[in-house]
Amino acid sequence: MNEQDLYQLLEDKYDQYNRKRFIETDPISVPHLFSKKEDIEIAGFFATTLAWGQRSTIIKNTNKLMRYMDMTPHDFILNHSKPELKPFQKFVHRTFNAQDALFFIHSLKNIYTHHKGLENAFSLANGSMPEKINHFRNLFLIKKLESRTAKHISNPLIGSAAKRINMYLRWMVRNDKRGVDFGLWKKIKPSELFCPLDVHSGRVARKLGLLHTKQNNWKAVEELTLKLKTFHPNDPVRYDFALFGLGVFENF
Repeated sequence: MNEQDLYQLLEDKYDQYNRKRFIETDPISVPHLFSKKEDIEIAGFFATTLAWGQRSTIIKNTNKLMRYMDMTPHDFILNHSKPELKPFQKFVHRTFNAQDALFFIHSLKNIYTHHKGLENAFSLANGSMPEKINHFRNLFLIKKLESRTAKHISNPLIGSAAKRINMYLRWMVRNDKRGVDFGLWKKIKPSELFCPLDVHSGRVARKLGLLHTKQNNWKAVEELTLKLKTFHPNDPVRYDFALFGLGVFENF
């Protein structure tokens, strides 16, 4: 497949899968329940944090967390009482358990109270996107760097592909008026984003010759994103829709 054919395939599949009709079966459906910026970004943060395993289970468990927060996550984060935390004590999603959920609530309160919210926390650091992600990670885990909760916030500076954080940033930053990604954040440009990379997208990318690094690590993320920038330098992660759709829906 030559470069022009590959570009056309990616564009066609991007157009096919970047559609609102696919939201219902995707974890992004959870933040789409909300209209307030802070509610959307908090719901999205939990949805991407839990985004491994069956998508139906991810959606079910993230919605459970939102119900625990009375479907007002921002207000709950800032104003919850100690008795209101009781339902979280039995929460579990794979390796994310009650202890993690409670820490996330307390840390998000710190982020919104002292760092002007999630967008600002990701945008404060100068430098590359890996440095911004690491800066956010340090802010988020400032009071608890032990492995129990730290493992849920990936660090690209030590080689992690950081798939869930990159997906979260795609949701918050991109806005192509398709009604899928939110485009709420203005302090980070779409051109700065890196493509989320997992088993499905990695397999498709390698079959298409977009990626040669064998492991799904940050080196592979950089290689894939750099290649995708040759097709669309201002919005390379648009092709996440194409790679995901080909892998999950078409078993390419």
